[in-house]
Amino acid sequence: MSQHSITILGATGTIGLNTLDVISRHEDKFSVHALTANSNAQKLLELCIKFKPAYAVLLDEKASKDFQIGLKDSGLSTKFIFGIEGLIQVASAPEVDVVMAAIVGAAGLRPSLAAANAGKKILLANKETLVMSGGLFMNAVHQGGATLLPIDSEHNAIFQVMPSLNNGSLSSYGIRRILLTASGGPFRNTPKDDLHAVTLSQALKHPNWVMGKKITIDSATLMNKGLEVIEAHWLFNAMPEEIKVVVHPQSVIHSMVEYIDGSILAQLGNPDMRTPIAYALGFPERIESGVGSLDLFEIARLDFEKPDITKFPCLRLAYDALKMGGIAPAVLNAANEIAVEAFINGEIGFMDIPRVIEFTLEVTGHEEVTGLEMLLGTDANARQIARSLIEKIEC
Repeated sequence: MSQHSITILGATGTIGLNTLDVISRHEDKFSVHALTANSNAQKLLELCIKFKPAYAVLLDEKASKDFQIGLKDSGLSTKFIFGIEGLIQVASAPEVDVVMAAIVGAAGLRPSLAAANAGKKILLANKETLVMSGGLFMNAVHQGGATLLPIDSEHNAIFQVMPSLNNGSLSSYGIRRILLTASGGPFRNTPKDDLHAVTLSQALKHPNWVMGKKITIDSATLMNKGLEVIEAHWLFNAMPEEIKVVVHPQSVIHSMVEYIDGSILAQLGNPDMRTPIAYALGFPERIESGVGSLDLFEIARLDFEKPDITKFPCLRLAYDALKMGGIAPAVLNAANEIAVEAFINGEIGFMDIPRVIEFTLEVTGHEEVTGLEMLLGTDANARQIARSLIEKIEC
C-alpha cells in the first residue's frame, strides 16, 4: 500500500482520536493532511503538534482565536482555516485521498457531500449525512466516483460479510435480511415507568462503548439504532422489512446477514472502534488495529432479545420516518438533535425526547427532497418546531 493523505473531520472526538491511534501504527501508509474540530482548541492544538497536518479547521469563533495564538506560539507550519468553508476545502482538496467523516450531527453533511463530489474514499462515521440526505448523498457518491466505506461497527460488520451489491436488491444476491445488533443501552432492564426519572449521568453510562454525549444518549433511547436502520437502507439498498434489530447485550457480534439458504454470517470482535476504522483505512487489505483478540472462553455466552419499541419509541419513530420517505428522516434527525441537546441541558426529561420527535414529525410535511438548500431549510424548520414544543414542556 502506498502512502495515503487523510483529512479527519471531527478529529477531537472518539472516532477521530481512534483513527489517529490507528494511523500512528502505520506512519508508512498514512499522512495527515487536515484535522478539524468544533470548539476544542486545546485538544486540536495538541493533535497538530503530534501529527503536523498541513491544515487545521475550527468552527467556533472564540475557540479559533485561542487556537491561532497557540498555533503561532508552537512554531508549526500548519495553516488555519475558520468555518464551514474550511471543512469543505479540506474535505475536497486534490491532494487528499481519504476523508474520515466523523463530525457528529447535521454539521457534517456539507463537507461529506463535498468529499463525495470530489471522488474521495469516504470513511463515513457521521450517521446524519445518510439519514438527512440519503438519496442526495448516494447520488453524489456515484456521480463523483467516490468510494464509501461505513465506520459504524454494525454497518462495517455487514459490509465485511456481504458481497458487493452493485445497486442490486438484497434478494437478487440471495440475502433474506440484515440483522442489526444493539446493546440495548443502559436501560435495557429498566421498567418503562422508571424511565421518566432517568438522569443525565445514568443515561451516559453505556454498558459497552465509550462515546460522546450525543451518541450515548441516542444509544440509551435506541434512536442510535433507528438512525442505523435508515443508514442501512441507503448503504445496502435494503427495504425497511429487510432490516431487523436484534438486542445483543454483549456487543460481541457487531451485526449479521441472513441468506435465503438459512445461513447467517456474523462479524465478531471486541467492542473497539479501531477495528472498523482499521478495516476501512486498509480496505481492501487488512491492517493491524491495536485491538486485542476476542476471548470466546471469557465471554462464554451470547444473548439475544427483541427490542421493546413501547419502552423505546424512538426506534419505532425511525422506522416510521424511513417508510414515510422524502424529508421525514431529516425531520426525525433534526428533532432528535434538539431534543437530546435539551435533555443534556436539563430542559426536558428522558421520555420527552421521543415526544418532541413524534410531534415534529406529525406537524411537518413529508415532500420529496429536491436539493441541498431545500434539505437545509427543512432541517432548520424542524429544529424550530422542536424548540417551540420544548419551551412548553415543564421539566
